[in-house]
Amino acid sequence: MNKDLLDAIKRRTSENLLRIGAVFLRPDEPFTWASGIKSPVYCDNRLTLSAPAVRDTLESDIADTVREFFHDCEILMGTSTAGIAHAAIAAHILELPMGYVRSGAKDHGRKNQIEGSLRAGEKTVVIEDLISTGGSVIETVDALREAGADVLGVVSIFTYGMKRGIERLAAADVVNHSLTDFDTTVNVAVEHGYIKWDDVEALLAFRDNPSDETWITKKGGSL
Repeated sequence: MNKDLLDAIKRRTSENLLRIGAVFLRPDEPFTWASGIKSPVYCDNRLTLSAPAVRDTLESDIADTVREFFHDCEILMGTSTAGIAHAAIAAHILELPMGYVRSGAKDHGRKNQIEGSLRAGEKTVVIEDLISTGGSVIETVDALREAGADVLGVVSIFTYGMKRGIERLAAADVVNHSLTDFDTTVNVAVEHGYIKWDDVEALLAFRDNPSDETWITKKGGSL
């Protein structure tokens, strides 16, 4: 898959996510995360499941990304809960088995954390909807590795490209390929009039350090 095609997938994904409100940029009225951090972006990729045309394109691109970067993949594993549906649809396209990984083991029955059949050494790709600091997807990969899976990497829909997330994925030896990223989405949002160029510096300052709320006062700049 050449760079032009990868860039086209990024732009198309960003355009679709913005159009259906799965990614919503609001630098003048920040959202508040559960952690209390002020954020200029709201991301809910579950909305893609309710938009058939967007969903079809998205799942096809996920499948193509798996084929391109993880061609010897034997099974897809979705993250709980947002990655499950995407893993199931992409697995159907690829004619592969799938399962999913809970955030923790059940407290009843067989007390599984991994749902679905997984063989030791099976070449596995994790499907995730969103990566910020990388913590949840790394926990998923760790659970699969502990179960004996050969985790090839991750395919995600959207990544913030936060420094902490990049460093944590690298330290955990986790390769991630996202359909799109924060920088591409910001650029597309400016081009389509969702935000102004004056907002870009603040948005990129948030990406670089979400806990530093001085991004709220920043204006001007460019990608």
